[in-house]
Amino acid sequence: MIARYVPPSSWTPPYIVLAALLILGLGAGGAPVAHGQASLEVHAFDVEAKAPVSDVNVHLANDGIGFESTQVTDDQGIAQWGGLSTSGAYTVFVEESDQFYEARVSGVELRANHTRSVTLLLRPVAEYELEEVVVEGRRGVAEVNRVNAEVSSSLSAASLEDLPVEGRNVTQSLYRLPNVTPSTGFFPEAPNVSINGANGLYTNYLIDGMDNNEQFLGGPQFEVPTGAVKDVTVLTSTYSAEYGRTGNGIFNVTTKSGSNQFEGEAFYLTRPGQPIDGEFTDASGNELPRRDLSGNAVQNGFQRHQGGFALGGPIVKDRTFFFANLEHTTDWKDNLLDAPGVRQTIDGQNQFTYFSGRIDHHWNDRWRSTARVNANRVRIDRQGGGLTGGVTFASAANTQRRDGVHAALQTTYAGDPLVYKGNLQYSWFNWDYADAANPNSPQVAVQDPQGTTVAVLGNPGFTFDSVENTIQLQQKLTYRLGSHTLKAGGDVLVSDHSLAGGGNPNGNYVVRLQDEAALSAFQSLDELGPGLRPGDLRSIQNQFTVENYSVELRPSTFGRRQDLVGLYVEDQFAPVPNLTVTTGLRWDYDSLTEGAGGPDDADWNNLAPRLSLNYAINGRTSLRGGYGIFYDKIVYSVVSDALQQNVSSPAYKDQIRVLIDQGILPSDTDVDEVTFSGNRSASFQDVDYLEGPTGSELSSDQIAASFSNERRILNPNGYENPQTHQFSLGVQRQFGDDLLAYVDVIHTRSYDQFRLRDLNAPEPYDISARELAINRAENLPRSRVEADKTRPVDLFQRNADGSIKFDAEGNPLYKPGVARSIVMTETEGEARYWAANVNLVKDQGDDWYSGRLSYTLSR
Repeated sequence: MIARYVPPSSWTPPYIVLAALLILGLGAGGAPVAHGQASLEVHAFDVEAKAPVSDVNVHLANDGIGFESTQVTDDQGIAQWGGLSTSGAYTVFVEESDQFYEARVSGVELRANHTRSVTLLLRPVAEYELEEVVVEGRRGVAEVNRVNAEVSSSLSAASLEDLPVEGRNVTQSLYRLPNVTPSTGFFPEAPNVSINGANGLYTNYLIDGMDNNEQFLGGPQFEVPTGAVKDVTVLTSTYSAEYGRTGNGIFNVTTKSGSNQFEGEAFYLTRPGQPIDGEFTDASGNELPRRDLSGNAVQNGFQRHQGGFALGGPIVKDRTFFFANLEHTTDWKDNLLDAPGVRQTIDGQNQFTYFSGRIDHHWNDRWRSTARVNANRVRIDRQGGGLTGGVTFASAANTQRRDGVHAALQTTYAGDPLVYKGNLQYSWFNWDYADAANPNSPQVAVQDPQGTTVAVLGNPGFTFDSVENTIQLQQKLTYRLGSHTLKAGGDVLVSDHSLAGGGNPNGNYVVRLQDEAALSAFQSLDELGPGLRPGDLRSIQNQFTVENYSVELRPSTFGRRQDLVGLYVEDQFAPVPNLTVTTGLRWDYDSLTEGAGGPDDADWNNLAPRLSLNYAINGRTSLRGGYGIFYDKIVYSVVSDALQQNVSSPAYKDQIRVLIDQGILPSDTDVDEVTFSGNRSASFQDVDYLEGPTGSELSSDQIAASFSNERRILNPNGYENPQTHQFSLGVQRQFGDDLLAYVDVIHTRSYDQFRLRDLNAPEPYDISARELAINRAENLPRSRVEADKTRPVDLFQRNADGSIKFDAEGNPLYKPGVARSIVMTETEGEARYWAANVNLVKDQGDDWYSGRLSYTLSR
C-alpha cells in the first residue's frame, strides 16, 4: 500500500472576480459604449428570372432586443445594415406584393466583426390566385458567402453544446474546424491548436473583435468557457484589412448577451476517477498519461469537479440587457514520490475560475452601448513526485498562477450612410510560472554514489513571474457611397511588460552520497518524507560531497513597452452584377522591431494590400478568390530572452567587438546597445553545504568574471515583422434547404520568420563514410574543447607563445567573463504551405440530425 501525503492548503479569495464585478458595474454607468458589432448584407434574387431585384423593401427585426429597420435594395439587389448588435437572432423578410410572394428567414445570428450574407429567393406572383404563399425559414435563404473571399468557419453555441468537448473548454473544440489541427509547443501550456500548420504561438485570439492574446509567449489570456460563447470563428485566409498582427489565422469569439427573455443555465459536471473513469494503456498494458485542461500530464487518479451558472435577461425591456457567466473547476490529481526510503502518493489540485459579464444598453435607434468584463483565476499545482514515480519532494513544490482581467468599453453609432465604432479595452495579466512553496529555500539535488539523482528538495530552482498591462484603442468608420462601402480605421495597442526571472538567488546545490552507507543514512533520516527540506540533511553532510553550486547573481525585474499601431482602408463594391470586389490596404508598426538600433532601424514599411473577389453564379453558387499580405507582430519573448540572457561585462563586450572585426556583426554595431545587464548565474565547486555565496556576497568583479555557456544579444539591425503572402480560390454551393458544400485551395508563403543563430558557432565537423566504418560511434564526435578551439572568438587563456593554459589537473583554462555561445534572433526563416479543403455542412433544419464533414489535404 502506498502512503498518501496531502500538502497544506492555502486558499486565496478570488479578488480578481470581485474586482471584475466592480469594474462592470462602473462601466455600465459611464459614457456610451458598444460591443459585438456586426453587419448584414441581404441579396434579393428572382429565382425565375435568375437576376437580382432592385427597389424591394427588405425588413429586419430582432424581437430579443426590440430592433426593427427597413432598407431598399439597390441596383444590385442588395440591402445592407452596419453596426448591428450580436445580441439575439434576427428575422429578414420581404412582404408580399403584386410582384413577389412573401419571403422570410428567421434565426439569423451574427458574429462580431463580420458581415453575414443572406440571399432571399423571391418567387414571382403566379397568374392564378393562391390562398397564401410564404417562402419561410431556411427554405428562403442560402448560406453561401456572397460578400468576399474570406476563408472561415464557425461553431455556434448550439454546436458547442452538442459536441463532446472536455471540460467545457472551447479550445478543445477548435480542431474540428477546417485548417485547424492539434498542436504542441515547447511548454505544456502552449496553444493546443494551430492554423494552416503554422506556429500556434503567433495565432491571434480575439473576444468580440478585441485583443485576447498573451503577449509574452502567445496563446489566449482568457480561456472563454462554452457558457459565455455565442459563436467562435476561425479566419484562415484572405480576410479583411481590418484584421492584422498575424499571418497565422485568427480565432474570434463572440460572447453571449442578454435579451428581452430571461434565460440561464446551471450545471455540475464530474469526472469521478477510478473505477468509473476508464484506464488509458498501450498495447503492453502500460499506463498512458492524459492531459488536464492546462496541457499538463495526469494519471489515472485524476478527478474533476466543475460547476457554474449563466443568466441573461432584460434590465429595461428593449433597452438594457445583462448577461453573466461564472464557471469553476477543481481537479484532484495524484503524483507518486518514489525515492530511496519513501514511496508515497502526493495529492495536488488545479483550480480554474472564469467570470464573464456584459451589459448592453440602447440609448436610441442609432447609439448602442456595451460594457464587458472577463476575469480568470488559475492555480496549477506541481506538488512533487511524478506520474509513475518522481524524485521531487513536496518541499520543492510550486504552483503556477495565471490571473487576468479584461475590461472593454465600446460604442457604435449606426447611421445611414455612416457607421462609427469606437472601442477601448484594458487588460491585466499575471503569469507566475513557479510560485515556490518555500521561496526562501535553496534547492538541493541529491545523487546516489553512481551519480543518479534520487531526491530534489527545497525549491523549483528558478523564477518566472511576468506581468502585462495592456491598453487597446480602436476607431472604425464605415460609409456607404453609392455601390461602394468604404471602411477606414485605426488600432493602437500598448503593452507594458515586467518580468522577474532567472535562477534561484538562494542557490542550487548538487550533492553526491559517497557510498552505500551514505545512501542508507539518507534512508534512515528521522525527517524522511515528502516534506524533507535541505536543512534536514545537515546531520549526514559528512557523508556526501558538494559537486556543484549555482546561484542567481543578479535577481532583478525588467521589461519593455511594446507599441502596436495599425491603420487600414477598404473599399467593397460591385463593378458588374453578381461580382463583389473588396480592395484594402493595411499598415502595421511594431516598436519591438527596433531591436538595439533605435527607431531608425524599426520596420516601418509593413504595407499589406488585400484583394478579394466573389462572383455569384446564381443565388446558390458562388466563386471566390483572394490575395493578401499579412504581418505578424513580435511576441515579447524574442526581446525578453535577449535582455534576460544578456550581460554587459567588459569581457563579453570584447567578444562582441571581435565579432564586429570579423564581419560577423555589422561594422556600425553599437556594443552598448546590443548588451544589457540581465539575469546572471555562476557555478562553484569548492563550497561547503548550504554555505555557498549569494549574489549580494560577491563583488562586481567576481560576478563579471563568471563563465557562461550561452548568452544573447539584441539584434543590432532590429527585426523584421514576419510576413505571409496568402492566396485562396474556392467555390460554394447550397444544395436544397440545409446542405452547404464548399471547396477551397489555400497557399501561403512566409518570409522573415524568426530563428536563432549562434554567432560564435564552432566550425562544421564532418565525419566521412570511412571513419564511420572503422570507428565506434562513441569515438566519432569531437570533444567540447576541440569544438571550442574552432569558434570565431577565442575562449581560452593563452601563454606568451599562444598555447592554451591548463590547470593542475590538465583542464584548459577559459577566459573569465566570456560566453561559449553568443546567440542572436534574426528574421531570415521561410515557410511554405499548400492545402485543399473539402467541407460539407448539414444544418438540422426539420431533420433530427446535423453534421459537418471536413477533409484537408496539405503539405
